[in-house]
Amino acid sequence: MTKFWYCLDHHRVELPDGCHNSHRLGPYPTEADAERALEKVKERNEAWDNDPRFKDDPVNDEHLED
Repeated sequence: MTKFWYCLDHHRVELPDGCHNSHRLGPYPTEADAERALEKVKERNEAWDNDPRFKDDPVNDEHLED
């Protein structure tokens, strides 16, 4: 089964023999999924930013103000 990656350097979908994995997102099962990689990252970041389970605890962050 062919897998696809999204290359962060070249801003395109690549096959397994593309750039080094440290420069890519994936693998994805379809080319269409790989094309949506940055959109999916944005969606996940927004979901995590709005999830109350991942909010910073101001009480525990007071030491950072020193």
